Amino acid sequence: MGPEQIHTLTDLQAKLLCDQLREQIIDHVSRTGGHLASSLGVVEATVAVHRVFDLDTDRLVFDVGHQCYAHKILTQRGGQMDRLRKLGGLSGFPKPREHRADAFIAGHASNAVSVALGMARARTLNHEDYCVLAMLGDGAMTGGLAYEGLSDAGQSGEQLVVILNDNGMSITKNVGGVARHLAQQRLKPQYLQFKKVYRRITGTTAVGRGLYRFTHKTKQAVKDAVLHCSMFEDMGFTYLGPVDGHDVNYLTRLLRYARELNCPVLLHIKTVKGRGYPPAEKEPDRFHGVGPFRVEDGEPLSQGGESFSSVFGAAMCQLAREREDVCAITAAMPDGTGLVGFSKEFPSRFFDVGIAEGHAVSMAAGMAKQRIVPVAAIYSTFLQRAYDMLIHDVSIQGLHVVLGVDRAGLSGEDGETHHGVFDVAYLSSVPGMKIYCPSSFEELRAMLRYAVEKCRGPVAVRYPRGGEGEFSTLCGIEGASVIRPGTDVTIAAYGTMINEALAAARLLEQRGASAQVVKLNSVSPLDVDSLTACAQKTGALVVAEECVDAGSVGRRVAAEFALRGVAGVRLALINLGDRFVQHGTVAELRQLCGIDGASIARRTLEVMGRG
Repeated sequence: MGPEQIHTLTDLQAKLLCDQLREQIIDHVSRTGGHLASSLGVVEATVAVHRVFDLDTDRLVFDVGHQCYAHKILTQRGGQMDRLRKLGGLSGFPKPREHRADAFIAGHASNAVSVALGMARARTLNHEDYCVLAMLGDGAMTGGLAYEGLSDAGQSGEQLVVILNDNGMSITKNVGGVARHLAQQRLKPQYLQFKKVYRRITGTTAVGRGLYRFTHKTKQAVKDAVLHCSMFEDMGFTYLGPVDGHDVNYLTRLLRYARELNCPVLLHIKTVKGRGYPPAEKEPDRFHGVGPFRVEDGEPLSQGGESFSSVFGAAMCQLAREREDVCAITAAMPDGTGLVGFSKEFPSRFFDVGIAEGHAVSMAAGMAKQRIVPVAAIYSTFLQRAYDMLIHDVSIQGLHVVLGVDRAGLSGEDGETHHGVFDVAYLSSVPGMKIYCPSSFEELRAMLRYAVEKCRGPVAVRYPRGGEGEFSTLCGIEGASVIRPGTDVTIAAYGTMINEALAAARLLEQRGASAQVVKLNSVSPLDVDSLTACAQKTGALVVAEECVDAGSVGRRVAAEFALRGVAGVRLALINLGDRFVQHGTVAELRQLCGIDGASIARRTLEVMGRG
């Protein structure tokens, strides 16, 4: 269905289209996995937007973007949904390179209003004519950036429509029956039409404009006395709502009205996450992000096993049983970080601060200053937002804040906005930061305990999404450990990349090359002495990592070797280079990026002069 057809839909056809979209989304996600509940909740809002606006020209900015599946289908990508979140297939988030209607990349939260305001101001500066919309969920409103954008946008005077999808968080006060009645009257079509005509007539003359200002102030005084002013109106928005977010035809009329207002407008819609699919409505959190499942009952097709996140959560519970000063902090990810069990067993020591990673780290610093041991479990890609707090609030004072850096390395199907491939660089740059890299569940338990009980100052324990590989023993905590002897070349790695290094060593053995494998238990401080001794013994060193090149361990090793005047050692760095990595399974992406065992073996042979 093309844009022209969507624009000419009757009200009945619009309702039928919403039903069809839900069926398609449920069918596709049941086979590919993905973000289900959030996409089901905004079907009507998405259809209404497409009925009113031309998104090849008008700009729709999603916040986070995991609710964009209906939008993708309506922009003629429905035939590609079977490849959703698969290597070479559709992204699970808006991506401008996929389609003109994807106005902006969206993988992190709370930035949509800021981005949309930037587009609106660019429109004004360029003397162009198009509409700009931002669609954000109430979860994004737990991030401070959302309020920064709203505050500026409301005062800007720019034509901008913000659609606030409220599916659970109470944002506006319940001010009683009279207030609800007035709100309903303000949103009736006949009132909106009268208001539009009245504005047009009074805007033509100086007397009319004076009359409009007088009546507007009078109306505002009455409304403030009875209804109270919403915070959005305080910011400068024309506020519409709250309204039923599943009434596609009413939403269409309101958006048409909002489009004609030459000012910032906030449309507050109330929705049900998972709408139209009972299992998702019953358990919206579980169906926020899912793997393949049975449509009939919502049960997963395969049961997930133990993961680094679940092991971390269990280890945290054990530490909390032993120590009353241990607390857990997360930023809207209690399930993803494995802390649901902790939250139930120790509710008074569990803090979910919402999508506010900077606040989480600053709060942890305050707790540490007052003799609590805070452990903040945050995804690597989201911890990037708290870099300033790590330096200013934690490091300068040497506070004992423990970071559980989840999803370190390639995270898989969510793609470039979610890969944790920068933390090695940015955490290593923080003075005093210790960084431990467990390769197994047992090492995670041991390193977390060591970080809590033995360390002082800031410390991070970084671990990947999913389960452990063949290496499943406790090797060490600090420094470096030789886990496989060899005489011809040294391969160094850390975290679960040690499994790829071991695989490469076995392949090299088949080619008659003896590879020594060194596991870096920590990457800050870095055990350069051990690496130097190992490299000088074999004459060649390959450092294999699942991170970007800039700021990588390999780069630091190369710099140390140069500063120390280490001679006679051939050095090669294997990492993700200077690029962003698309979505796909971790195994596929490692092979694509040349950091899997076979690729490491080939590069090592080249270093040895046998390629």
